[in-house]
Amino acid sequence: MTPSRKRLVVTADDFGLSPQVNDAVERAHREGILSAASLMVAAPAAADAVARARRLPSLRVGLHLVMVEAWPRLPAADLPDLVDENGLLRRDMGRLGLDLAAKPSARRQLAAEIRAQFEAYRATGLPLDHVNAHKHFHVHPVIAGLVLAIGRDYGMRALRVPREDRAVLRRAEPGGASGLALDTAPWAALLGLRARRAGLLAPDGVLGLAWSGQMTPPRVAGLLRHLPDGLTELYAHPATAGGFPGEAPGYAYAEELAALTAPESKAALAASGARLGGFSDFVG
Repeated sequence: MTPSRKRLVVTADDFGLSPQVNDAVERAHREGILSAASLMVAAPAAADAVARARRLPSLRVGLHLVMVEAWPRLPAADLPDLVDENGLLRRDMGRLGLDLAAKPSARRQLAAEIRAQFEAYRATGLPLDHVNAHKHFHVHPVIAGLVLAIGRDYGMRALRVPREDRAVLRRAEPGGASGLALDTAPWAALLGLRARRAGLLAPDGVLGLAWSGQMTPPRVAGLLRHLPDGLTELYAHPATAGGFPGEAPGYAYAEELAALTAPESKAALAASGARLGGFSDFVG
């Protein structure tokens, strides 16, 4: 029998954001198809997430770098160009991106914050399976350069490159909305090139961009039934319930948990013949 050419990483983002997210990650890994999770090291429930990860050695955990719309690792006073009046990382991604391109002080502060998050991850003692970023902000060329340079010092071997093939979406949900995340696509192509040059493992495609927050059971099962060859990352935002600080408005958190544990998702994965794991299982 010819071995399957399909490899799959199923990732939960925002691990550590809240107990509801952490509960969902643990359940989706124990009972469903979840193979990896991305840790927000400065989020309110990060310590709880780390404790759960230590009880789940088969869960591959990586770093979810946060550079926008959440809690910084460093004191806000050290990041005057990056935080808002509440001490949280700024929400105005467009303007922040321009500031990073134009202001050396902003770049120095961001480099310090990125390094602090890598340091905090290292302090957990968890193996570093992968790196990605909240809101995919690492596609910004300046941020990408910092992540690639700093990540090398911490053993980064795999990086999410957020590129999604709309043809897969159309096959998974005929007649549905299948728009590509065009705001990231050009920069994602550049990021992919830079990641390959750095010797990093990156997925050939990522599923979850166009339907972010709406990865329902039928959609996830459909995507798994039409999984392409190569290395694919499918990511979601599961939680047992909403109503926690930092939640994204309109996200169907419980539906995304259901999608990762649904019998139809498990059956579709089995039928695909894909090898499931974390990025570290496919390095080399």
